[in-house]
Amino acid sequence: SSGINAEYGCTRKGNVLLSRQFVEMSKSRIEGLLSAFPKLVVTDKQHTFIETESVRYVYQPLDKLYIVLITTKTSNILEDLETLRLFARVIPEYCRNIDEKEVSDNVFQLIFAFDEIIALGYRENVNLAQIKTFTEMDSHDEKVYQAVRQTQERE
Repeated sequence: SSGINAEYGCTRKGNVLLSRQFVEMSKSRIEGLLSAFPKLVVTDKQHTFIETESVRYVYQPLDKLYIVLITTKTSNILEDLETLRLFARVIPEYCRNIDEKEVSDNVFQLIFAFDEIIALGYRENVNLAQIKTFTEMDSHDEKVYQAVRQTQERE
């Protein structure tokens, strides 16, 4: 079973561009996990995951960015790698260039697409075409309102 806690995209220096939690987690906990990742990455290694005492980071470099899933250590790594590849394929669908500005400009579309891939910490069985259809069907304004409201509630 998949135990994905959160997904995020960051620059190689560790600046977080977007972050999405799929399970309840305190703000300080998620910030701690996000800030720990860049210090753990060894850039010349071909590894795609790092394990700590409490979580596993499953990641993929994408141009100047990293896409990262934070999972439980008992999560199925093969499923998580497949999910990560799906995230990596979604980003170019919304961003012409895989860079800081483009990701920031399209952050809401990306978050909605990620929500279609993951539901409550479990990977939905969806493909790229379905993700595009679902996100186009959703009311953009309603989703923006909900995302802003949820962010305010967490703070």
